[in-house]
Formats: sequence, structure tokens, C-alpha cells
Amino acid sequence: MSKYYYLVAGLPELTLEDSKLSYTVADFRTELYPALSEDDKRLIDLFYLQFDNANVLKLLKDKDAAIDPRGNYSAEELTEYISLLKEGGEVSDRVFPSYLSVFISEYVNLSAEDGFLHEDRLAALYYAYAMKCKNKFVSAWFGFNLVINNVLVALTARKFKMDVAPLIVGDTEVCEALRTSGARDFGLGGEVEWLEQLVKISETEELVEREKKIDRLRWNWMEETTFFDYFTVERLFVFLLQLEMIERWISLDKEKGSQLFRSIIAALKDEVRIPAEFR
Repeated sequence: MSKYYYLVAGLPELTLEDSKLSYTVADFRTELYPALSEDDKRLIDLFYLQFDNANVLKLLKDKDAAIDPRGNYSAEELTEYISLLKEGGEVSDRVFPSYLSVFISEYVNLSAEDGFLHEDRLAALYYAYAMKCKNKFVSAWFGFNLVINNVLVALTARKFKMDVAPLIVGDTEVCEALRTSGARDFGLGGEVEWLEQLVKISETEELVEREKKIDRLRWNWMEETTFFDYFTVERLFVFLLQLEMIERWISLDKEKGSQLFRSIIAALKDEVRIPAEFR
């Protein structure tokens, strides 16, 4: 296992309350990434694949769309792979993640489905791919997030009397319990140790405050899980995750958060039938 004494020692201290940054996710890619071992680069790539996911969706809808430069692949590379897969060809998983090839092929054949379902399918494939990685922390991180996202979605769906099953992403035992259980805790009381905490978070009415609580849960989990990882790639991965959280919060002030909340509620009212008492 590679040790990164100088890299980790040189990283700035981060807290979720930071209001400005002298370092960004993009900076990490250009400055620190070259110093990593090849195996550790592949681990860090899993973090940056989230941007590739969004870029692939954009380019499938519009081949001339501007993409997020933080991804692992350039617009030219993605366009080339998409074209090849559309024509029935194959792309080696040595140069392009297999789950993205699967998704692009499915997208071409199931283009009648709406974008929301496409995003869910891509998320499910991404999580499954990342959770198979051999690094225990990175695999656990993606599993942890999958549970958080699905539990919160399930709780919200129940609140608005919506069908939970089609909203759950992934194919794990927890996912299956969320889809099928009628129990108050979905039968997960002994399976998900922070279930009650998630229930309390889901009851928070103010969207920005709720998101902050979710990120605080994530932040604490990362710190506790990597407490003894001092100069390892796990610590670098945590730094990236925390950096991304802070970047997001700096860009999302309370007014923007309120606007986001109103737009989400408006979209929900348009797309699903929410009982009048919850509107």
C-alpha cells in the first residue's frame, strides 16, 4: 500500500463550515493526481466518474453540449465512445468503465424512457461498479451513500403516499427491503445503524438545513471510518469528498437553497399526485 506522507501533510485542514477555499477538486486532479500510484489513480478515478456520468447524459441528449471538465474523459473521447457503442461496437473496459458502456447501449435501445429514469439507471450501475472495488473504504463509502439516498427517498415517498419501489436505486438487500417492506423501519432497524438519524433528518422541513444535516452525517462517517488512515489513499479520497461538499455549500447560499426547494416542489406537483394536505 502506497503512503503519501508529503501529499497528506501538505493538504489544508477542512471543515464543513468553511466559507472559502484556496483549493478545489479540479486543483487536486492537476496537482496531486500525477504523484499517485497507478492503482490509487484508479481509485481516485471512481470519485471523478460522477462528472463523467453527467457528461455522458448531456452528450447523449446533445452531442455538442458543453461538459464538466472535472471528468476523467474529454468531450472528444466520450463522443468517440458513444458513437462506437451506438453503432454496435465495443469499447475495452481497460479504457472506459464497463458500466458506462452498458448504460450507453441501453440508452440507445430504450430512448423512449424519460431522462429521470435514465439518471436512476446510470446511478444504479455506477454504485454497483464502485462498490465492487477492492478498497474496503471506497467500496463502503459508495454503499453508505446508496443506503442514505434510498432511505431518504423511501421516507419521502411514504410521506407523500407514493409508491416506493420504482424510486429505489440499486439491487442490494437493503434496496429490496425498502421496495417491499411495509414495516415502519422497513425491517432495517438492526441493519442500518443510523436509520433513526435519517428519519429525524427526513422530518426537517427546511431543505438547506436538511441537506446540511445529511452532509454532516456523511462527514462524520468519513472521519470515523478513516480515523487510523493517516497517509493513505483513503485519506486523499476523504479529502476530495470533503472538498466537494464545501465547494457545493459555498455555491449554494440560503436564498439559492430556497429557490431550489421551490423548484423541486413545483416539479413534484407536476409529476406526481401529492395529497392536498402536503402541498
